[in-house]
Amino acid sequence: MNAGAQRITDQPSLAPQELARTIAELAGDRKAIDIRELEVHEVVGYTDFFVVCSGNTDRQTKAIHDAVYQGLKDRYGLIPRRVEGLGEARWILMDYLDVVVHVFVPDARDFYRLEQLWGEVPSRAVGSA
Repeated sequence: MNAGAQRITDQPSLAPQELARTIAELAGDRKAIDIRELEVHEVVGYTDFFVVCSGNTDRQTKAIHDAVYQGLKDRYGLIPRRVEGLGEARWILMDYLDVVVHVFVPDARDFYRLEQLWGEVPSRAVGSA
């Protein structure tokens, strides 16, 4: 783990890939759609993974954020270094340093097209939606 996400307890740390999978699982538990893990460590120096997902409404994107935030805090004592976009909730970014989470409403995701921007990196679809 990088000098990592802020740790608030002495619970065990997660490898970046495990952290990305846990985030994807937590997002899926809140009915996030089109969840993707992008392995970006070979092309950027500031993180290892992006987890990109969508919620159908701004209310759902907030619920996804809340589930990831609370789940990682409760299980591993992790809180993000920063969160952006929570007020409007069209694109919420959560920076766990090793993993950066992007939660979009569908039209914002279509507009910014992160998967196409990083299309050459290894990626994995998560879940069935």
